[in-house]
Amino acid sequence: MVLLRNARLDGGEVVDVRIDEGTIAEVMPAGSIGPVDGEDAHELDGFLLLPAFVEAHTHLDKALTADRFPGEFTELGAAIEAWHAHRETLEADDISARATRAALLALAHGATAIRTHADVGAGIRLRSVEALIRVRDELRDLIDIQVVALTYPLTGVVGAENRALLREALALGADVVGGAPHVDPSPARQVEVVLAEAVDAGRPVDLHADENMRPMSVDLVSLVAGVAAGFPHAATASHCVSLGVLDASEQAERAAAAAEAGVSVITCPIANLYLQGRGTPTATPRGLTALGALRAAGVTLAGGGDNIQDCFIPVGRADPLMTAQYLVVGGQLPAADALELVSGAARRVLGLPKIAVAPGYPADLVAVSARTCAEAIATATSERLVFRRGELVFSTRVEASSPLLTVHD
Repeated sequence: MVLLRNARLDGGEVVDVRIDEGTIAEVMPAGSIGPVDGEDAHELDGFLLLPAFVEAHTHLDKALTADRFPGEFTELGAAIEAWHAHRETLEADDISARATRAALLALAHGATAIRTHADVGAGIRLRSVEALIRVRDELRDLIDIQVVALTYPLTGVVGAENRALLREALALGADVVGGAPHVDPSPARQVEVVLAEAVDAGRPVDLHADENMRPMSVDLVSLVAGVAAGFPHAATASHCVSLGVLDASEQAERAAAAAEAGVSVITCPIANLYLQGRGTPTATPRGLTALGALRAAGVTLAGGGDNIQDCFIPVGRADPLMTAQYLVVGGQLPAADALELVSGAARRVLGLPKIAVAPGYPADLVAVSARTCAEAIATATSERLVFRRGELVFSTRVEASSPLLTVHD
């Protein structure tokens, strides 16, 4: 058994939490629960105790490669071209080593669940999928990792080979079918192909959808239509940038359709703020999806950190609190709502069990040195304790000092 003492909850209560066999057994006012023999006890005075975070959208196969490129890429197409050239040189061991480092970085920041996309296609073939499946299985006791087989194009002559590779990736054990319709010669047809392959494999889908600012981009519309026609598994659209440039009535209409069909959306604020809108120097758009319309319609909306220091984004530290910070600043969301997008809502998108600091729930928890969720997001301090099924798996303490502030008697 494990006892967490004097932990502050988001509502302000200070409590003791007992965990038994990976599940929260008791939550009582601080001082109410005494330790028992052989029980691990952790003092959490000064820490805010929260459900563990989720990294809902990332690319572990690309992580930590920024220094391999001669400079930064400020346009999505150029970054894709540079990456496709580089991925031909990658070996599975290199991918798995970097992916493990990045996944453990996310864990240190409190994420016990990750959905990562893995490139499939020319040059890389199945090496990313093989590497990330290896990482998923090796870290299974620490992190729930879902691997998305990401390939494009899937139409025409070139798409035929990618379709075959996609099937192989799913046979190897990839968890989710991915794609990027907006960079396929026939976007609507790619959506059809992805849904058909997902039905055959019995898998959910997660598409890079409308990752552009073209009002005529309709990947989300195509996905919603395909799902509404009877797709039997979970469906997610990531990015959905073009939705943000439509007028309010069109946003509301498309968001309502997505909600009715049960299509979830993952917004990636760091990537989209960095790459989108650069061609508009005056009144530059934010480059985010229509967060307000999606939330108003009842769409399950999550936030993802996306890339971690690669040719797409030179920054990124695999920290859901940083994603929440960007959602507060760039998305203008209240802090509590931003936190929900990288915790509870993200778990729903990934199909994972709910977590709450209450009896009966899984004890995947993170303690952050803060008094409120707003402060946790504002500071994004590295001082955190991460619990996986009740066991302390990461502890980061921060010590600050200054000789200028030393008090002398």
